[in-house]
Amino acid sequence: QVQLVESGGGLVQAGGSLRLSCAASGRTLSYYTMAWFRQGPGKEREFVAAAISWSGSITYYADSGKGRFTISRDNAKNTVYLQMNNLKPEDTAVYYCAASPKYSGRYYDAGSYAYWGQGTQVTVSA
Repeated sequence: QVQLVESGGGLVQAGGSLRLSCAASGRTLSYYTMAWFRQGPGKEREFVAAAISWSGSITYYADSGKGRFTISRDNAKNTVYLQMNNLKPEDTAVYYCAASPKYSGRYYDAGSYAYWGQGTQVTVSA
């Protein structure tokens, strides 16, 4: 069983930055597909970013975060990060870390992930 714990959320002004962390336990996640999703107020959960390869060199991003967000992984620490720069009020959401032991190709689909963290709140003020 895999446990994921997110941290690093908080309140930040528009234009600011945050780095979210997702620490895993129970399994080594080196070969897992890792992703971040978010759910804003009154919205459905949506894909943010995914790291497919062991090295983290293969990544995908939602259009909303391209050029501003960076997903990375530290396999030695069994941790995945989401660096978020130039934050906007529309980025306000609960951010969730997700993990899958296999790659289905549908990295953007929440149903592809078996393991989820509890979420961390990110609030961006105007």
